[in-house]
Amino acid sequence: MTVTSMALSVSHLTPHIGTRIDSDGETLLSGRHAQEIRALLETRSVLVFPEIGFDDEQQIAFTRSLGALAYDYNGVPMVNGEQQAIFKVSLDEKVSPTARSLKNSLLWHLDGTTHDVPILASVLTARHLAPAGGETEWCSTYAAYEALPDEDKRALEGLRAVHSNLQLQRNINPELSYADFRRARGGPSKSQPLVWTHRNGRKSLVVGATAAYVEGMPHDDSLELLVRLRDWATQPQFVYRHEWKIGDMVIWDNTGTLHRALPYAPDSGRLMHRSMLAGEEPFA
Repeated sequence: MTVTSMALSVSHLTPHIGTRIDSDGETLLSGRHAQEIRALLETRSVLVFPEIGFDDEQQIAFTRSLGALAYDYNGVPMVNGEQQAIFKVSLDEKVSPTARSLKNSLLWHLDGTTHDVPILASVLTARHLAPAGGETEWCSTYAAYEALPDEDKRALEGLRAVHSNLQLQRNINPELSYADFRRARGGPSKSQPLVWTHRNGRKSLVVGATAAYVEGMPHDDSLELLVRLRDWATQPQFVYRHEWKIGDMVIWDNTGTLHRALPYAPDSGRLMHRSMLAGEEPFA
């Protein structure tokens, strides 16, 4: 379905998640449609601006038109003592100072599960592509929750899961050395609700690669529930997969989705530039 709204042409890409917006750069940077774009982001979770071709300055300006910028997130170092609004996303250690930690980007996750307030959204622009792989997938944790049987919804009420850096590192390397285990265990850890009730009244699942265990449940039962909910949320009907072209820009609602990149070679040249909207709503 395509709907033309003023200077925006809006096409829904799947029933539950993903909308393509065709417009020109001047219109997007004007800020005149910021509220409309934010409303679409809340209801559609992933917005695609095909081959818009923004440079870093334009990407930052566009991000700012939608809300406050997030800086220096997840331990990304400042450059020359200045906070950075653009982060280079690459598995190549020669390109990105956080390339090693970005291996977890290949796992289903949402950002900020060890924080009180996660980032609201991320904006990603394709600079260079891998010859093979490197597509990005998102699933709607709103739609996934809404489709759960009522019995499951009742069973999940009040349950909380602990999210931790240790769990993330063990997903990447199940046989951590003791020194690496101790280092990872010293990282952040946070208890979060399995079901996030948002200010807009909707509910979403909070699961993914950082989820270590459900509080108050036997270990194996806890893992079974987390795996079952992840697999439920990432079913094809809740997923949008984006095949990138140079200059594509995608923004997604971090609070109502999980995302992952599909595998690609670290030396493939794949490079994305990322900016972020600061969080506006706590998990609790």
